[in-house]
Amino acid sequence: QVQLVESGGGLVQTGGSVRISCAASGRSFSRYAMGWFRQALGKEREFVAAISWPGGSTYYADSVKGRFIISRDNAKNTVYLQMNSLKPEDTAVYYCAARGNLGLGTVVGQYDYWGQGTQVTVSS
Repeated sequence: QVQLVESGGGLVQTGGSVRISCAASGRSFSRYAMGWFRQALGKEREFVAAISWPGGSTYYADSVKGRFIISRDNAKNTVYLQMNSLKPEDTAVYYCAARGNLGLGTVVGQYDYWGQGTQVTVSS
């Protein structure tokens, strides 16, 4: 089992930045690819970004490409999502996820473990 706990969300103004974190515990963080997804009110959960193990490859949804950066610190068992140039449409609960596979995943069903989510609200 892998436990994931997100933190760092909150209220941000349009154009602002925020970094959210996901701390992993339990089974070793190693050899897990990680992803960030988000779910806005009334909408389905959607892919945001993914990073491979140990971190050489990343992939982004078109809607966040060039604005968001996913990274991981394997010594700290933590994955980050730096969000820049935020827009009101980025408002959502952001979820961290882990998959027992080295490669990138962009689909909800490809992930084995999920955090509880952290709310990010972008005010216009």
